[in-house]
Amino acid sequence: MNLFNHWKRDFPASLVVFFVALPLCLGVALASGAPPFAGLIAGLVGGILVGYLSGSSIGVSGPAAGLVVIVLNAIADLGSYELFLTSVILAGIIQILLGIFRAGVIGYYFPSAVIKGMLSAIGIMIFIQQIPLAFGFTGNVNTDRIDLSGLHNHITPGAILITGISLSILLIWDGILAKRNKIFKLVPGPLIAVIIGILIYVTMGTSGFFALEASQLVNVPIPKDVSSFFGQFTLPDFSSLTNGSVYVTAFTIAIVASLETLLSVEATDKLDPQKRQTPTNRELIVQGIGNSVSGLIGGIPVTQVVVRSSANVMSGAMTKLSAILHGFLILLSIVAIPRLLNLIPQAVLASVLLVIGYKLANPKSFVQMYKLGKAQFIPFIVTVVGIVATDLLKGIVVGLTVGLIVVLLKSYYNSHHMLIKEYKGKKNLFHINFAEEVTFINKGPIMKELDALKKNSFLELDFRKTKVLDYDILEYLDEFSIKAKNNNINVKLIAERETLDNPESFRKYFGHQVFHLEH
Repeated sequence: MNLFNHWKRDFPASLVVFFVALPLCLGVALASGAPPFAGLIAGLVGGILVGYLSGSSIGVSGPAAGLVVIVLNAIADLGSYELFLTSVILAGIIQILLGIFRAGVIGYYFPSAVIKGMLSAIGIMIFIQQIPLAFGFTGNVNTDRIDLSGLHNHITPGAILITGISLSILLIWDGILAKRNKIFKLVPGPLIAVIIGILIYVTMGTSGFFALEASQLVNVPIPKDVSSFFGQFTLPDFSSLTNGSVYVTAFTIAIVASLETLLSVEATDKLDPQKRQTPTNRELIVQGIGNSVSGLIGGIPVTQVVVRSSANVMSGAMTKLSAILHGFLILLSIVAIPRLLNLIPQAVLASVLLVIGYKLANPKSFVQMYKLGKAQFIPFIVTVVGIVATDLLKGIVVGLTVGLIVVLLKSYYNSHHMLIKEYKGKKNLFHINFAEEVTFINKGPIMKELDALKKNSFLELDFRKTKVLDYDILEYLDEFSIKAKNNNINVKLIAERETLDNPESFRKYFGHQVFHLEH
């Protein structure tokens, strides 16, 4: 697919992703204890370099919130940001090796319910996190015991006004105007919301009742000249490569960043309307290249990020051009228009993310998962609650664990099927069909069925579909054959020689009872 075939859709989408990514780049860097400019470096590397090399058509990479705690602790433990950058470069090299050794298949082993739960949880978290920005909360609000009579002391009327107008623009633009005229599809609603937000701030928000504080605006570093701009780039410290902590940090970043990328790839591919598949091994290699370059010029680690990728999809992106352009927009903004960007109220960006969060955590998706049954809904809802209550990785681990338990329980009960029928005058004839694979997990329900048989019964054990029969099952059937003889239970074994690896092994375990081997 030509990179510019769908530029009419990719360019508007890149603007939306840019407005979403810009505050996230700054916020993640600050939360990680890194210089704010380090987040912007990671954003443009993730957009331009990773976006160009990636095999994903709609995935967007940049600094990830999932690595905040790791980065914060690593910088403190290593003692310097420059030494931390060395770990980022080494982490990139490890990721490249993981891709070369085809570790990307790990992402395929996560159940669909867990991935969908992750998307919904991220949507809920995005929505909740934007509420303070949308209302312009100031000071410390006691969330456990809020005095409603004094709540107005913690909110900013100007932020509420901008949020209300921005949400109205976004909803009307996509829900009504874009459906009536093609021109509204070419111009993204978030761009209009940003322009209107700036105008409101300039005309009403600098003083008076609707005034906004400096902390309620975007804050991009403003270089005084060319030298001060390049002075914001930090070089890594290679003098302590013998320090074992550097390698421990590198390995930790590589594993967590790779896992977060693979999960994001899996989730983003599910959102893709065209259902294109991202080559995961290539993605690990590309992410590794991105991290090595980011660390080399002073940036924090990058991963493919669900928030930016989902914003990209929701905005109608078709190719990787959108991700690349968003990286160039970050570069252009910090070079050419940092002062203009610093006029954007955070309430506008919060409005964009509120809409995205609602789309990801749409109540309809919860209803759909519930209708799919317990096997899908339980891992889904556990993942949602786990991520919201703890963090991304812990929630996914909990959801995956529950998903595995559900699979094991399903296998536990689906090892066999018993039929009760009358055949040739035999009234108590029980026929049991066994599954293709019968393991020790299935021993319990099989024992329950056979131990409940009455005396003088007729039993057929049908293994014609069985490919794998665990030793534990054979051992129990051997024990049961003694009980069958004592209770006058006539047992007939039905198995095909080509079905089992060694059907004659039955005779070894069933020597106490006469069985008929059919084939």
